[in-house]
Amino acid sequence: MRIGELAALVGVSARTVRHYHHLDLLPEPVRLANGYREYGLRDAVVLARVRRLAELGLSLDEIRDVLADDRGKELREVLQELDADLARQQEAIGARRDRLAALLAEADPHPDSMVSPDMAAVLRDLPATGSRFAEIDRELLALVDTVADPSGRAQLLDLMRPLTEPDALARGHDLYRRLDELADADPGDPRVAALAADLVAHIPAEMASVMVANLDPAPGPSRPPGSGPAERPDGGRWLETMYAEVSPAQAEVFQLVMTTLKERT
Repeated sequence: MRIGELAALVGVSARTVRHYHHLDLLPEPVRLANGYREYGLRDAVVLARVRRLAELGLSLDEIRDVLADDRGKELREVLQELDADLARQQEAIGARRDRLAALLAEADPHPDSMVSPDMAAVLRDLPATGSRFAEIDRELLALVDTVADPSGRAQLLDLMRPLTEPDALARGHDLYRRLDELADADPGDPRVAALAADLVAHIPAEMASVMVANLDPAPGPSRPPGSGPAERPDGGRWLETMYAEVSPAQAEVFQLVMTTLKERT
């Protein structure tokens, strides 16, 4: 058989056959006097095995290992690993479809619907309108929820849980209001120190420890009430983001908050 005939027999392209030759997946056959490759039944069998293994999802390196093991032990091991891989993918796809079904079931899906259900519940407790700080908090929390792995997301939710209690939510809303009122204030405004002290009292001890651990060596602004820390190694990045969004007086509040938290931890 010529290369085109072999390719047609197995159901691949001649280019694929040449590629498998280049990767040493398919041995080079003998060449005729005119330089053409001459393929036999054994070549067709090997090529068919390569195609079938590729269809199962094995990488080319894995296929090479399988073909090199005459006893088939490598094939069983690789197929078991592939089966486990597919099971994990199936589970992940199932979770995504469940989330999609929940979104489609909502009468009016909104941006907060795109985060995890637990984080969506937290965001619903933030002031919906009128607070610039609540808006920043909402955006940062949605960002962390999106980029964090499951363990990081669970840690964030655990840290925030004390702030979702009714009394804590009421205090948090009041703190948002007071922060918003400092938008045009001077950093020396007497309200700054008082608000910083109340913020420190509002932040749970465990959250404070994690916040300090994720900061740069120099004191920087903290997240507003209800927020959790960003994960390392970018702990300082959300601080820079926050600085760009706040007024000098609001930034001074966070400087005082972080200085106090560092002294306590």
